[in-house]
Amino acid sequence: MFSLPWTLLVLLSLGYGLALTYGHLGWLALISVALLLTAGFAARQQQVRIGHYLGHGLFVFMALALALHWLPGFYNGRGIHPQRFTDDAVQFSMYLNLDKPLIGFWLLLVCPWIVGRRSLRLCAYATALGLALSTLLALGGALLLGMISWAPKWPDQAWLWLFNNLLLVTLVEESLFRGYLQGGLSRYFRHLAYGEHLALLLSSLVFGLVHLGAGWHWVLLAGLAGVGYGLAYRFGGLGAAIATHFGLNLLHFGLFTYPMLAG
Repeated sequence: MFSLPWTLLVLLSLGYGLALTYGHLGWLALISVALLLTAGFAARQQQVRIGHYLGHGLFVFMALALALHWLPGFYNGRGIHPQRFTDDAVQFSMYLNLDKPLIGFWLLLVCPWIVGRRSLRLCAYATALGLALSTLLALGGALLLGMISWAPKWPDQAWLWLFNNLLLVTLVEESLFRGYLQGGLSRYFRHLAYGEHLALLLSSLVFGLVHLGAGWHWVLLAGLAGVGYGLAYRFGGLGAAIATHFGLNLLHFGLFTYPMLAG
């Protein structure tokens, strides 16, 4: 029996409260909540196997729709208006999304096994390993491709960016891609000798492909970063994966061109 990951749920609640400060919900958002509750009930019950799979299928559809902001009733407030953090960077803007955190809530409540609990020491070691590897592969690759350059900074909006990135972006993405996808594939491939490796590579590939809209460079770099996040998750659990992902994003934001050099 898995205990609920209350720390992560509290963090998501804080992030949701932060987003609510800048936006608001419409009544149509209840449709999304109702569908997620239906998916959760179906996925948690074990009597009807087809219902269990349909519940997970409905969640995957809802996760995609929420992540792409397809569903009505969510009015996401803009936290950072378009601006350049350095003169040579492309413009950056940021929304505080009300819809995306529902993915994390569903996963932590319905699939608490995604947390993959480890000791604090092992989590710290896994984070250090994952962050070193993802920094070398992703930020090093971005430097080689000429996408970023050295640009230390801490703009006025940095604290808002920090809380949004940790609570509404990184925590949700790692719960989905590492906890749910990699963790689920690891359970499915557990009879294979290299099942853990296959699960890590497939989840990293999918994570890269969701960045396809930004171009092949971002697909490559996100996929490489995903390898570091995946290793952190495998050996340190979800907390290590979140810390690794957030650590890389923070290094990128604070020390290099963000989000990338202007053409």
